[in-house]
Amino acid sequence: MGGTFDPLHLGHLIIAEEARVRLELDRVIFIPTGHPWLKEQQPVALGEDRLRMAELAITSNSSFQVSSNEIDRDGPTYTVDTLQELKQELGSEAELHFILGMDALEQFDRWREPDKLLGLCRLAIVNRPGHQAVDVNDLVGRYPQAGTRLTLLNVPRIEISSTEIRQRVGEGRSIRYMVPGAVEGYISQHDLYRAN
Repeated sequence: MGGTFDPLHLGHLIIAEEARVRLELDRVIFIPTGHPWLKEQQPVALGEDRLRMAELAITSNSSFQVSSNEIDRDGPTYTVDTLQELKQELGSEAELHFILGMDALEQFDRWREPDKLLGLCRLAIVNRPGHQAVDVNDLVGRYPQAGTRLTLLNVPRIEISSTEIRQRVGEGRSIRYMVPGAVEGYISQHDLYRAN
C-alpha cells in the first residue's frame, strides 16, 4: 500500500486491514513515497517523519510492516520501480497486490510504465470519499491485461483525510481518534503541520 501518508491515519489502517482479510494477504507493506512527483507543487513533511509516523501507526498489527524503499531512494519515486524492488526482495513466486484509492486510479495514465506495473502486481482498488468510481471498462480498454488483475474493494467509508488532519493541526484543533495516539504524539512532539 503506497501513499504519501502525510500522516498515515485510521482510514488508511482500516483499508489495509480490510484488504488483508478480503484478499487473504500474508501481510500489508506500507510504502511512504519518497519524492511524490505527482505532488511536486504541494508541501510534504520530510520522508523521515512520514516513515516514522507510519512505523508508529502499525505497531499493534503483526501483519503490517513499513518499507523505506522509496524514502531511501534519491530523486523522484515511481511505483513501478518499487514493485520491481519488492519482487526481487520477496522472490518471483510472491504475488503482489497494490492497494490504491479510486483517486489514485484516476491518474493511472500519468504513472510511469502502467503496462509494466500491471505485469508486476494486481490492483486492489478502494472506494474513496468524494471520488466517483472509475470506469473499469475504459481502463481495461486502454490496458487489456488489467481485466484479470483488478479487484474493487468496497470498504467502510471513513471521512478522514491527511489534508484535513494537517489543516486541523495548523488551526490548533484536535486530531484525536483520527490518527493513532502515537502518531498524534509524534506530530505534537516534532511540531509538524503548524502554521508559521
